[in-house]
Amino acid sequence: MQDATHTEIEAAVFRRLLVHLQSHPDIQNIELMNLADFCRNCLAKWYVDAAQEKDFSIDYDAAREKIYGMPYAQWKETYQQEATQEQLALFTAKQAN
Repeated sequence: MQDATHTEIEAAVFRRLLVHLQSHPDIQNIELMNLADFCRNCLAKWYVDAAQEKDFSIDYDAAREKIYGMPYAQWKETYQQEATQEQLALFTAKQAN
């Protein structure tokens, strides 16, 4: 597979992941962290890092808006739920390892 084709496929998969996450706002970030060890905010940080590697500047808030599909404050106000004690305990235990 040529590099350009490989990159196009990876980009398509990433776009599909974003659409999936944006269409499932009921999936909370703490659940993603507990299950997969990354969340939407991690994706935004990786986006910023990847942009910097290509000498392109994007700030964290702009990257989060691309990942969330809306400003983070709006997503948080509309969709973020209080983490349960069980979620917090699992998150804390995973961070200790």
